[in-house]
Amino acid sequence: MNPRRKQRLIITASMLAGFGLIIGLILYAAGENMDLFYTPNEIVNGKNETGVKPKVGERLRIGGMVVPGSVVRDDKTLDVRFDLIDDGARVTVVYQGLLPDLFREGQGIIAQGHLVEAKEIKAFEVLAKHDEEYMPPEVAEAIKGIKHVKPDQLKKGY
Repeated sequence: MNPRRKQRLIITASMLAGFGLIIGLILYAAGENMDLFYTPNEIVNGKNETGVKPKVGERLRIGGMVVPGSVVRDDKTLDVRFDLIDDGARVTVVYQGLLPDLFREGQGIIAQGHLVEAKEIKAFEVLAKHDEEYMPPEVAEAIKGIKHVKPDQLKKGY
């Protein structure tokens, strides 16, 4: 092989390997920072299309309505525990910190965190909708048809 061709081949191969490495690192970083959105029903029963459930330890976002009467605050720390519901499934969220001012029972929220058990999320961020008109599209689609339920009307073992 001609030395000039050999040099071009080596340069081209090393550039392709470098580009492959860069693309691989970008995809790895994007995968680490990707949060998938779930509803309580999808965490319990799996995604509608695929049936895939999140794995314990997976980072995710969950959206739903705060179950009236489920908010439990620790008097000594900033720990808060509450349940989220959509169309029947119920998931517990554990959060340490100050909740948004608009957070309340019966309110639609989004929590971002890690799945620590099959039905428990340790959240590091909780977001509440900012007015009565706005709701993120994913949450609006997930809770379509759900009516506000008073605490005394909830079924036991829901």
